[in-house]
Amino acid sequence: MFRTVLVANRGEIAVRIIRTCRDMGIRTVALYDDTDLSSLHVRLADECVRLSSGALYCDAAALVQIARDCGADAIHPGYGFLAEHDEFARACEEAGIAFIGPSSTTLAKVRDKIATLEAVRAAGIAVPRHSPHAYRSSEWEALRDAAERLGYPLVLKSYGGGRSHGTRLVREPTQLESVAQHAHSAALTAFGDDRLYLEEAFLPARYLEVQIVGDQHGNLVHLGERDGTIQHNHRKVVEESPAPYLTDAQREELWQKALAIGRLLGCTGACTVEFVLDAQGRFSFTEVKARIQVEHPITEMRTGIDLVRTQIQVAAGEPLGFSQDDVALRGCAIQARVNAEDPWNHYLPSPGRLRRFRFPGGPGVRVDTYAYAGCDVPVRYDPLLAKVVAWDDTRAGALGRLRRAVADFAISGVQTNLPLIQRIIEAPEFAAGTYDSDFSRRPLPGAEIPPEHFRNLAVAAALAYVRRGIDSSGVLPDRAGSGWHRDSRRLPQ
Repeated sequence: MFRTVLVANRGEIAVRIIRTCRDMGIRTVALYDDTDLSSLHVRLADECVRLSSGALYCDAAALVQIARDCGADAIHPGYGFLAEHDEFARACEEAGIAFIGPSSTTLAKVRDKIATLEAVRAAGIAVPRHSPHAYRSSEWEALRDAAERLGYPLVLKSYGGGRSHGTRLVREPTQLESVAQHAHSAALTAFGDDRLYLEEAFLPARYLEVQIVGDQHGNLVHLGERDGTIQHNHRKVVEESPAPYLTDAQREELWQKALAIGRLLGCTGACTVEFVLDAQGRFSFTEVKARIQVEHPITEMRTGIDLVRTQIQVAAGEPLGFSQDDVALRGCAIQARVNAEDPWNHYLPSPGRLRRFRFPGGPGVRVDTYAYAGCDVPVRYDPLLAKVVAWDDTRAGALGRLRRAVADFAISGVQTNLPLIQRIIEAPEFAAGTYDSDFSRRPLPGAEIPPEHFRNLAVAAALAYVRRGIDSSGVLPDRAGSGWHRDSRRLPQ
């Protein structure tokens, strides 16, 4: 087993990794920049190294050198940044440092999104129609021609990374140029690669993912599916497991397709196979995320399996230690992603210092976060502040616990999307489990403000006005000049 692990990430996922390493008796080294100095992962690690490179967490050469200098024998990349970069994994391998994730060969294979789609289609599994090439911002004419051949609506996707950055829906030809410009820019900023490819859009649809884990000895199992349909800007806001609308036959079909794709691509460690379910009930494979995902706590709550521990054990050459028959999928788990952003002001990020940060607890509730009162929320990174997960034997019980947990949050100093999450999980369509991709495009119930809220706001404003008018300057009581407090301290004569 490893002695020291360099955590090449930040925020809540770095905290998550460090805690599992501490459980396993593994020393950890954290990274930070000046804006992240107060983050919890810096305080929990055994050693911290300040990043001086301008590329920060995306400087592969600098990260490998830091690992060498601090004596780390493994690097955990978390998610985002360099987690899915085959060049980074290869640099680790060449330096004799274990990369906690799939091999560089597998990463290179799944990073080529178009080749992966073709390989899966050749294996007899349905995939969306897509463009034959990826296009740079300088190849506008070729991209437009590909869009005309594919037809509308379509989706632009980043060729160099995950679906949240660079992914855009285009409903009609007049939108293509402006949407493509934004998508190219977002992909370049996030992944250093502005290439986009095109895929047919299924409207409405549901987005499903299957968590799989495999070792270097040929063992591969699935840990159930998750539904990630409710999104904003292609980031999942609320996700749950199991998907409430699938039949048992559909669920089994989905699991087996995911395992077949995992074996085809040689997946090891923790990987996620993603699908889209169209209105006719047909599954189409879209991509593989060859890393731990933001939503992994949902699977951990249902299975009791520590996915980060499993990643570390597999990277160290150990077998999984459990088979498919050993995996018990219990109850229902629902996760809400709490972001430091303002949903009512174009979802602008809300950096700043947290004056108050009280998060919920109680039976069946888990919160993953890097934050605490007095911590700084930096402007430079993803606004993810915390993840709250609720579990119960039934979906209704899990939803009730999540509603209670979201209401128990008390955060001040930054704006958050907690009011939006409350509206989502209170919506009748979500409670019934009948939502699809159109859910996020429709107005949510609860937009009207109850009259008593205006009354309470008026009372608060009046009290604030009165307090501002009160003279708050200090007054010295007359008796303070009598010297009684000095006399009381005199020793007896």
